[in-house]
Amino acid sequence: MDASVAGTAIGPMVIAAVEQYEDHPLVRDEFAARILPLSGRLAVAAARWRPMRNALVSATEKRIPGLWAGMLCRKRYVDERLTTTDADAVVVLGAGFDTSGCRLRDKPVFEVDLPGTIASKRERLRAMFGEVPSNVSLVPIDFEAQGLEEALGERGYRRDVRTLFVWEAVTQYLTADAVGATFGFLAQAPAGSELVFTFVRKDFLDGTAMFGGEAAYREFVQNRQIWKFGLLPAEVAEFVAAFGWAEVEQLGPREFTERYLVPSGRVSPVSEIERVVRCVKVAGR
Repeated sequence: MDASVAGTAIGPMVIAAVEQYEDHPLVRDEFAARILPLSGRLAVAAARWRPMRNALVSATEKRIPGLWAGMLCRKRYVDERLTTTDADAVVVLGAGFDTSGCRLRDKPVFEVDLPGTIASKRERLRAMFGEVPSNVSLVPIDFEAQGLEEALGERGYRRDVRTLFVWEAVTQYLTADAVGATFGFLAQAPAGSELVFTFVRKDFLDGTAMFGGEAAYREFVQNRQIWKFGLLPAEVAEFVAAFGWAEVEQLGPREFTERYLVPSGRVSPVSEIERVVRCVKVAGR
């Protein structure tokens, strides 16, 4: 995977950390600011003041209208699955600086990401707690070049354990082959396991539907060429079924607005470019 992708690990956690300044945050994460590298912590500290916070939101929205609220709703949904799942282990694929392991101390959490990101996160966890929390295993891997089964197995993960897999904001950065290889690994999960993953719409990547994200299309698809893989919403169920998974629900702007924004009194757009899917493993392979 392109090393430039590693920088994208910071953005979602900056948004989560900035959200903690709101009176009624959509996500609650006491570790969000502390886990970030210095550059991220400085950005979050500046956002304590409302004008700076508004400027940060505005800059984000210029790339993709609805990105700010979409990331918060996505993270809120994932957090709900983490706190309600009856799985015996959690595997976070492309964990970045996610704090699930810090907050979920009652079960093993395996956090998988690029070696550089893992090294940086290890430093931050040691700075916060003196050591990496005992329930957290940091797993360095390049999805394009290495196999998940071996990398996770070396750190004690058992594939016969019912697992909640979280694969958030990663698939678009991978080739179709790498996505297929990851799903090949996921196909081995025992029945009853759960998967929450996000995808970017294929019709956005091929330029036939912009959803207001022309700036993001130019940056990520045309110029940097780091967004590569996408799906259409209607083809997700068939795609995951080939690997023994059943789509339970799929969420986009309408679902997130009704579930999270309206009850909280927030009026914010949510982007259609990225969607969230929850699946349950129904068959072995």
